[in-house]
Amino acid sequence: MFPKGCLRRLWVILLSSWFFIPGVYGETIELYVGHNESPRQDGSVKYPFADIHSALKHVLKIREGKSEPFVTINIQPGEYHLTSPIVISPALSNVHLKGAGTAEVRLKGSVLLKSAWEKYNANVYVASVSGVPEFDQLVVNGKTQVLARYPNYNETTHYWQGYAADAVSKERIKTWKHPEGAILHAMHKSEWGDFHYVITGIGNDGEPVLKGGFQNNRVSELHKTYRMVENVMEELDSPGEWFFDKEKQLLYYWPTPGIDVHTARFEGAVLNNLITIKGSENQPVHNVSITGMTIEQSRRTFMETYEPLLRSDWCIYRGGAVYIEGAEDCTIRHCQFTALGGNAVFISRYNRDVYIVANLIHDCGASAICFVGDASAVRSPLFEYHQSMPFAQMDTVRGPANNLYPSECEADNNLIFRIGRIEKQSAGVEISMAKGIRVSNNSIYDVPRAGINIGDGTWGGHIIEYNDIFKTVQETSDHGAFNSWGRDRFWHPNRQSMDSLNALHPGIVKWDAVSTTIIRNNRFRCDHGWDIDLDDGSSNYHIYNNLCLNGGIKLREGFYRKVENNIMINNGFHPHLWFANSHDVFCRNIVSTAHKDIRLKSWGDEVDYNLFPSQAALTKARANGVDRHSLFGDPRFLNPETGEFSVREGSPALNIGFENFRMDRFGVKDSALQKIAEKADIPVLMTISDDLQFRSPVADWLGARIKNVESMAERSAAGLSETAGVIILEANETSQAFKTGVRKGDVIISAAGQPVNKIQDLMKLYQQKKTTGELSVVIFRNQAEERLTIRF
Repeated sequence: MFPKGCLRRLWVILLSSWFFIPGVYGETIELYVGHNESPRQDGSVKYPFADIHSALKHVLKIREGKSEPFVTINIQPGEYHLTSPIVISPALSNVHLKGAGTAEVRLKGSVLLKSAWEKYNANVYVASVSGVPEFDQLVVNGKTQVLARYPNYNETTHYWQGYAADAVSKERIKTWKHPEGAILHAMHKSEWGDFHYVITGIGNDGEPVLKGGFQNNRVSELHKTYRMVENVMEELDSPGEWFFDKEKQLLYYWPTPGIDVHTARFEGAVLNNLITIKGSENQPVHNVSITGMTIEQSRRTFMETYEPLLRSDWCIYRGGAVYIEGAEDCTIRHCQFTALGGNAVFISRYNRDVYIVANLIHDCGASAICFVGDASAVRSPLFEYHQSMPFAQMDTVRGPANNLYPSECEADNNLIFRIGRIEKQSAGVEISMAKGIRVSNNSIYDVPRAGINIGDGTWGGHIIEYNDIFKTVQETSDHGAFNSWGRDRFWHPNRQSMDSLNALHPGIVKWDAVSTTIIRNNRFRCDHGWDIDLDDGSSNYHIYNNLCLNGGIKLREGFYRKVENNIMINNGFHPHLWFANSHDVFCRNIVSTAHKDIRLKSWGDEVDYNLFPSQAALTKARANGVDRHSLFGDPRFLNPETGEFSVREGSPALNIGFENFRMDRFGVKDSALQKIAEKADIPVLMTISDDLQFRSPVADWLGARIKNVESMAERSAAGLSETAGVIILEANETSQAFKTGVRKGDVIISAAGQPVNKIQDLMKLYQQKKTTGELSVVIFRNQAEERLTIRF
């Protein structure tokens, strides 16, 4: 028998292919859309409809009183500027919007700007632009221009291609005649995403009055350095920059070399959304395909309404250039998405068998593909990291409360790069409150954060396979090429409370993470974090046959993770803050370093049969009571210079049960996309010394053992915003430190009002206060600051 859903999945793929299969629906109708100036528009090849809206209205008309014939709307070559979004309702099911190809058909959310240009000064031109909707992206001869900004745009620089600590300093603001309407972009203090604000005025203190900052679910101060301001007339000081004076309806532009403003083509993005497919669970849109077109030039959406995605770090705008809700058996295939101000494709709430296949998605403001359910489907939902719910108040039923979530949907064979150009809390594929999503054969790179992000455990069953993900976490911190959270019903911001809750109710972990999520046969590379990062609470995962090229694998604070038969190049295994009964397994993996464990209460069900690079690394693992049957030695990779990391015959890896897996199936398989897709850089193999890893000296202080915070791993485990502070390794109950409130895992970040970056800072301040008998300190515990008075 076929697996559940297999026949239906095959049927959908056939229906959504390039060519309609005659006879499936009986009557079939072919309509045409093209640039037709004739008053006669009947949808024929000779007299096509002038726009897609007219064609869809005609479909409704011909279906009056009839059955529902399948309709193909052939879109002829040309540019189509939309004045309003295309909306496909349930009555427009069984429709194929078929473009002539991405190079031929361009669907635009912009208007043409036709104005007479005059010289404003030696470099800048000005034109009156009235009678058009408000636009926030300017495109000249097909290329998006730069809204007047400080600092100036530099393609080689991260964080909005240029950042400056004085972006909104009092001194700079004084040089602006009208600061109202300026837009401030700033990173989270810990670089966990970003914030966006509009300046509404200037306070009595000379500081800007800001509106916004709701785009991130982890409240934070603004990063002091990573800031950029735009939409300021006085900052229009380099080629390619522009500014629109809304009050006077005047457009200012400094043309780039080679642009003649009198003959150039100017377009302004005016729509957030270009296509909406919207039905409901009871009356879904079904069997709709969109193929062969470029979808481009939408407005930026970072100041629209955002909503928190449960207790993950994310808030999100529920929208995109293509928005799909209440759909079944629908496909977006062989399209290009570019020059978009926000998300490209957003699959929202109830959806079944929606396929996003073989698309080119690049140069977008936010995420490429989002699968996001509705919070009403989540039992006992919470919406901020520090929120918690007593067990007696919880809904204890397993699984979703309703069907308002995407399920059995796919993102397959897409080429995704240069996304998150504005919004750094973004991903190539984002999954939240969904079930059974397949993400396969995608190439994802040049992104500010994770290539693939799963925001929570609800409701698992996802399959992540055959993807090639690299050049990730380029503008954020403490993340991975693959990143996830699992702050579900079992999770509590206080780890001691969480440990107790799960000990009393061991089944609670799978109330939300109902089905196992599989990560297999992928190639990951992250140079600024982990290759695979299962962060807070991520549970019920099976991770196997993955090639990790740089960042290793991290498992933090979760349960039921089985990691086997993976290869970790130049890195290894990072278990962080495991619970007493995590039931985790790490076996038959090839690692390049010693295990980098931090604050474990146990080592799970099994950590064994792994291959280490050296005897010292293996000895260290065995000192922790694990890896009894593991070996060390040269894995004997077949051809590591070319990325062939299969092991040769006679490799010690084969003796611990490792099995080779194919190294030639990562990323897009569409031939056209393969020609333009980049490949991950293959690293040079490091020579691993017996020193394992550098550690600063451990000191004793008031009976506690302390050390410097010195690595990204320690920073991540504590949830710190920077790699600084003094961490408490041990504080037994008889120590003076414990008696005054200090606990194992605390990080001292300041004392006596002064920052504590290392042990020397703490000892100096301690000596200064020794005669007083007490020292006021700020510690970081459970990812929040607490104040203590240390008495001695």
